Amino acid sequence: MKQGFAAGLRFVSISTLAAVSTFGPAAYAQSSIDSVIGQSEARSQARSRIEPSAVDKWKNDTLDAPTTPELRGGAAEATTTIAQPVVQPVPVREPVMAWQLADAKALLATIEGIGSEGLIPADYNPTGLRAAIAGGAGDPLDQVASKAFAWLIEDLRDGRTPMTARVQWFAVDPDQDDMPTEAIMAEALAMHDVAGVVDKLAPTVPDYAALKEKLALTPASDKATRNLVRANMDRWRWLKQDLGKVYLLTNVPEFQLRLTVNNKIIRTYKTVVGKPGRTATPQLAEMVTAVVFNPTWTVPQSIVKGEGLGNKVLNNPKWARSAGYRATKSDNGFVTVVQQPGENNSLGLVKIDMPNPHAIYLHDTPSKQYFNHEVRAYSHGCIRTERAVELGMTMAILGAEKSADEVREISNSRKYTKVEMTRTFPVYLTYFTIARSIDGELETFGDIYGRDKPVLASFQAPREAKTSQRASNEEIIELDNPL
Repeated sequence: MKQGFAAGLRFVSISTLAAVSTFGPAAYAQSSIDSVIGQSEARSQARSRIEPSAVDKWKNDTLDAPTTPELRGGAAEATTTIAQPVVQPVPVREPVMAWQLADAKALLATIEGIGSEGLIPADYNPTGLRAAIAGGAGDPLDQVASKAFAWLIEDLRDGRTPMTARVQWFAVDPDQDDMPTEAIMAEALAMHDVAGVVDKLAPTVPDYAALKEKLALTPASDKATRNLVRANMDRWRWLKQDLGKVYLLTNVPEFQLRLTVNNKIIRTYKTVVGKPGRTATPQLAEMVTAVVFNPTWTVPQSIVKGEGLGNKVLNNPKWARSAGYRATKSDNGFVTVVQQPGENNSLGLVKIDMPNPHAIYLHDTPSKQYFNHEVRAYSHGCIRTERAVELGMTMAILGAEKSADEVREISNSRKYTKVEMTRTFPVYLTYFTIARSIDGELETFGDIYGRDKPVLASFQAPREAKTSQRASNEEIIELDNPL
């Protein structure tokens, strides 16, 4: 039901990304990336570099579609609150279709076994469906079976958890647009294959399959583990069913970012995420639109004015130069402070743009000592990324069709350079408390933001009817602050 580019990529070694892709029909030429990034840390440690054979070509593929970058305007305060428009959610439309007895019986069998997907059979009215089947084909059966199947489709595709329990979850899942309930139901009835169509709705990431296996192996007596597994299986359904061929994904409680190709982890990077509270990192699904090498940082007014940085920069030019700050004061007294590119810049040597209302992005940092901590929740919401220069170079090669020599020259120039993406890369900021780690093993992670409780509680409550709400309606807090 989903389409993307046809490509095959394979991991070769820790220090080399090798990928071989065959695009579209067999007549298309083979393109490859022979190797990507060598060890490219901050310039104070070593000059950023890429092996001469790093890039062959990747010209014929369209990853998803060209992207037109959307530029966000000037600096915001560190935690600026944006009021969301008030839109009253309305119940979703659930079609009623004609059911044959054989299809209704297949639906009943599917419902009775749906616990294997971490869902609750009683939510889909098996008792009422069984009675309607006994009454024979007709309008009562059509009504009961259609509603039961619609709810099952919605929960398998979009997740059972109501939006009100998805704290700070702003990642909008497009699956209900790509796979509308009416089309799925019509296909199942036309093909007389309810079970087969249902099987197609599960998330395609191997992580979901691993959780499903864990659920099957966990004894019924271990309710706490089973409940946690179910909740995290549901979180995968909150995302797009197919995350894409090439994407970035971070599991916030794991403090790791992964570059994934064909659902295989190619590279991993430690992260530092937002501190609990107002600066907690929200959950997003965005697109990488640009890589900024040697970025500047426009300091938020909460620091310029609230913490007195503006006056300090204006009154102590020698210190300001050593710290890389430049200040301008307008006629009305408004002070703007911009930190210039350099090793001490709060954004480090690379910023990866992913425009969103929360002003969240991935970036380098001069404070690399925090990557050695086990729990790394120190930031104001943005995601500090280990070896960010390496990641930025990779994105520029794969997403902007730059050569290895070009990205090496740009990175080492010490000049602000924004490389716009011509191919889209999704980036997912997720939150799982039991999931496959970067090593491929299921692990439990600390619930650093306390977001499990409402999800677990929702599974103990009756299933709520779905509405048109697609993401959290909590306040949006701009977190444009790398500190």
